[in-house]
Amino acid sequence: MLFSIENKTALVTGGSRGIGRMIAAGFVAAGAKVYIAARKHEASEQTAAELAEVGTCIALRADLSTEDGCRALADEVAAREERLDILVNNAGATWAAPLEEFGEAAWERALSVNVKGVFHLTKFLLPKLRAAARPEDPARVINIGSIDGLRAPRLETYSYSASKAAVHMLTRHLAGKLAPEITVNAIAPGPFESKMMAETLRNFGEQIAASAPLKRIGRPDDMAGTAIFLASRAGSYLTGAVIPVDGGISTI
Repeated sequence: MLFSIENKTALVTGGSRGIGRMIAAGFVAAGAKVYIAARKHEASEQTAAELAEVGTCIALRADLSTEDGCRALADEVAAREERLDILVNNAGATWAAPLEEFGEAAWERALSVNVKGVFHLTKFLLPKLRAAARPEDPARVINIGSIDGLRAPRLETYSYSASKAAVHMLTRHLAGKLAPEITVNAIAPGPFESKMMAETLRNFGEQIAASAPLKRIGRPDDMAGTAIFLASRAGSYLTGAVIPVDGGISTI
């Protein structure tokens, strides 16, 4: 039972595709009740229907780029559940442009979802997270950062890398504030198959895999396994950590 999350309730933002879907699928298969939330509700409903063939998955509509949007999602979860065991702040946005053309919209898009959205949603869900906390089993917040927040990327994604570095620091800050009732950790993914990475992997996937110490890109089980560890009793004594799941890329 060390890695069990059976009968826990989780919310995964951005859970309709990519890394969010990998985590949601892993949680559902492990016996958790999972809510997924995204701005594109039709895509969330389709993903929820597919995952519901395995377990319990429910789609919610959400726009996490504003404080009001975060409050609305928290209110929706509160209306449905007495407690929330696990919050995965995965929803994110990126932007790439040459330095000379990198304008305000690029910064607002990344920071509003990637940083402010993480903060506001966590803040509004604190009552439900605290309701789930037990002395030997804290509630869990898992933030999705990036190895681009650990070292400077080659692509001109200035606001994205800065926002993910901010997510890592916010994770540490919240971890100290919310202990012992709630643990707060971050996963810093490397290259995984996702819409955000699709073009990069299509053009440079083989080179990226060859340059990684483990000689491959990430698989869904790699991401799901790390999230399940953090959400289970096995990860109950870990807080304020940023865990690179990148095949060793951040070490070189």
